[in-house]
Amino acid sequence: MDFGEMLAAMGLVAWMTVGILFLMSIYIIMVGIERFLTYKEARKQSKEYVSLVAESLKKGNLEEAFALGEQYNKSHLAKVLTSGLKEMEAHGKSKDIPGEAVEASQRSIERATAICIENFKKGLSVLATIGSTAPFVGLFGTTVGILNAFSGMAREESAGIGAVAGGISEALVATAFGLAVAVPAVWLFNYFTNKVETFIVEMDNSSSELIDYFLKKRSEDRG
Repeated sequence: MDFGEMLAAMGLVAWMTVGILFLMSIYIIMVGIERFLTYKEARKQSKEYVSLVAESLKKGNLEEAFALGEQYNKSHLAKVLTSGLKEMEAHGKSKDIPGEAVEASQRSIERATAICIENFKKGLSVLATIGSTAPFVGLFGTTVGILNAFSGMAREESAGIGAVAGGISEALVATAFGLAVAVPAVWLFNYFTNKVETFIVEMDNSSSELIDYFLKKRSEDRG
């Protein structure tokens, strides 16, 4: 029995199981492409933004640094740092940076970081769910196929391969589809999770550097 004959021998329940797994696979592909492009653009813009904003801060030009954040709006670093710079924009030309402004900037950065993390994790929980449940969906089809195989044996009163071929084929196809959906889902979830963890470290480091810059500038102005 070739693969085409195996599909033709499948019953309604088996087709429903395969259909559910097929929808899961479509979702995996859509999320995988969307997340990959999102992360790629965030990394690309962040590399360009970091070097430019560093030069602006060295010159003490907070307005220019703020404008760069608006320009690189797909960069996670730009979103985080711009939120902090926005709190400081009103004090950009003052001779002293109030401690309250630094604290407000830090809180704003923390809020922006939390929002970025949630945006980066969008769709990943569903990938994890698919990766953990797809084998069980396939197992359901496997169980139904085995039951059909035994039913075929009972109807034909025979233990020959012909009596169980249809049910066994259903079981094998459902198992194969379940694994074929689950494995890529787990791979993508782990891959994207590692990317998000890297982005979190980058945001934490950049925000710490910005706060340190404000504190240093405040100390210099007071000195």
